[in-house]
Amino acid sequence: MKLSLATRIFLGYAVVLVTFGAVSLFSVAELHRNRLEIRLVSQGYLQLSQDAATLESIHANQERDTERLLEEGSVETRRALIRLARVYLPTPMERLRAAQERTREMRALVPAGEVQIVIQELESRFGELANRYQSYGRAAEAVFTVLSSESPATEEVSRATAELRQHQASIGSDIHRLRAALSNRIRERVDGAEDRERRTGLAIITLSVLAIGVGLGATAWSARTLRPVRTLIEGVSRIGRGDYSAQLGVRGDDEVAVLARSFDAMARSLQAREAQLKAQAEALMRAEQLAAVGRISAQVAHEVRNPLSSIGLNVELMQDAFERATFESPADAREARELLAAVTREVDRLTEVTEQYLRMARPPRPSLEPTDVTEVLASVLDFSREELERAHVEVVRELTPDTPRALADEGQLRQVFLNLLRNAREAMPDGGRLTIATRVLERELEVALQDTGRGMSEAVRSRIFEPFFSTKEDGTGLGLAVCQQILKAHGGELSCQSESGQGTTFFVRLPRA
Repeated sequence: MKLSLATRIFLGYAVVLVTFGAVSLFSVAELHRNRLEIRLVSQGYLQLSQDAATLESIHANQERDTERLLEEGSVETRRALIRLARVYLPTPMERLRAAQERTREMRALVPAGEVQIVIQELESRFGELANRYQSYGRAAEAVFTVLSSESPATEEVSRATAELRQHQASIGSDIHRLRAALSNRIRERVDGAEDRERRTGLAIITLSVLAIGVGLGATAWSARTLRPVRTLIEGVSRIGRGDYSAQLGVRGDDEVAVLARSFDAMARSLQAREAQLKAQAEALMRAEQLAAVGRISAQVAHEVRNPLSSIGLNVELMQDAFERATFESPADAREARELLAAVTREVDRLTEVTEQYLRMARPPRPSLEPTDVTEVLASVLDFSREELERAHVEVVRELTPDTPRALADEGQLRQVFLNLLRNAREAMPDGGRLTIATRVLERELEVALQDTGRGMSEAVRSRIFEPFFSTKEDGTGLGLAVCQQILKAHGGELSCQSESGQGTTFFVRLPRA
């Protein structure tokens, strides 16, 4: 079952509250138990012990009064003592009844397990003691009757006195045992209460430490649960600073994890959007550059092309005239012809430059037809074979058999391949290997031209398609820009992979027919 963040935090603190509540209830229960124990001792056993002590004191006084009565020789004094003894004779029974009533009240205070053992035993002891006091009262009355006469018989006095002393001894022994039992019980209760108090204190301390540990654990768990929130805040701050590469990577199924994953998706979308906008901005800037180049090129071509044609025609007429002319020496004739040939070469080169500017300014619309790219490549390679062999470039063909046709303008495609072959040859001035491979993709046909030349740095590679950028001393910087423009007009793409010292690979992609 998946729990929400609020539910988990609530459950954590609920556990803390339940733990502290349990500790509090345990403490209250133990305090209540100790209070009942103190009440049992103070209002029960101590009172019974005091009653037993009072009975013992009364019994001792009665013993002394009996001895004094037996020793008294005056009849009148004996009779006065007897009247006094009869007044105080019921006192122990009153104490016993009070003690028995207190014993019955203790049933509500004594634990259920001790009622059978303690209370009934005390009731039995007080009952026996009451019976003995009743017998003692009859024996004492017999003694009082004998001693009330003017001249009591010695035998009757001895017999009555012996019976009375026997009852006194039994009562004294029972009271002593009762006091001893109550004292032992009080001591056991006090020792048990002290031991229980120690155990209760240790238990409360242990449970309190446990409750504190649970509270700290719940706090740490809550902090750990809320930690992704801080991560999310940091990620939002990074997004606000323009760093769209922020990825939180929060795992889980709660609200924060879902929000973090949505945030990661948003960051990726923003990053992709930024890359797309950057690419569009670069494409727009390149288009503006090309448009500017086109306008300048059209103007330059218009101003230069016609004079160049006139110069070329005049040079040809001069060459024809030199063929019929005479010179003072063969050396002068050779020098004149070399000068005219140099002028012709420069005119041809300038004408080619103007043609490139014109193609950049007004690129012809491609006539797209199903074209066999393998056949076009073979034709271009055959045309450039002699040039490549003179440059000691080994051509390796890895063309896929039965290559499907591509939608292309054959003439413009030949121009692209010738330009790329020339760049590859110039990148390998000391010779090398040029590998040409084709690959069939799902909707495109790819041609890879890989050389073993000097390669390019990242800074150079990022600018090779910019107009007028060239690493050659005599380059115009328009070749690759025109090739890319042609392939984009075809709906294709021209890309490059290169590293310094590792060669360069150009990829030409064309849509399949």
